[in-house]
Amino acid sequence: MKIWTSDHTFDHPWETVVKAAWRKYPNPMNPSVQGIDVVERQVTPDGKLKSHRLLSTSWGLSAWVTKIVGMDQVCYASEHSEVDTANRTLTMRTRNLTFCNVVTVDEYLSYVPHPEDRTRTTLHQEAVVTVKGVPLGSYLETVMTDSISNNAGKGRQAMEWVIGRIKTEAQDLKQEAQKCMDTVLPKTPTSRTTSL
Repeated sequence: MKIWTSDHTFDHPWETVVKAAWRKYPNPMNPSVQGIDVVERQVTPDGKLKSHRLLSTSWGLSAWVTKIVGMDQVCYASEHSEVDTANRTLTMRTRNLTFCNVVTVDEYLSYVPHPEDRTRTTLHQEAVVTVKGVPLGSYLETVMTDSISNNAGKGRQAMEWVIGRIKTEAQDLKQEAQKCMDTVLPKTPTSRTTSL
């Protein structure tokens, strides 16, 4: 078993980062996630948004690794998430579904406001990789945690890309709304003074 952890701080408020997390895929930085399907989504009586999604991914591992662990090029994972706006937390738990008999990958992510600066957001990531019943199990665990680490860096870049898109969209909407307001509302004449 190998455990990988990472912490990162985004220079954006929690609300912005959470919006970006929901819109993270697809993105050009990390094309490994090829599809996302929502299985279930509900708002609980205490106001938490809970979701269950299925993700189709491609790990991009070497052909010899995929042969040893019996893994297809496209893998599937189950993600359970919870947004708690009262406590300002987003948690995501993901587990692979494709090659569970040989490889288990459990990932956990949490987004919370930075404890000292509420205009920033802290991301904590953790992954536990277990390979069993195949030769070179420990080595394969290292290969997979290295892949997770590499993809996590791409994922943070993707978050920044999505945040940039959100800001651009907001600015475009603001400009479009202003244009609409300018055409709908009559312009008030400027007052003039005349001398007698």
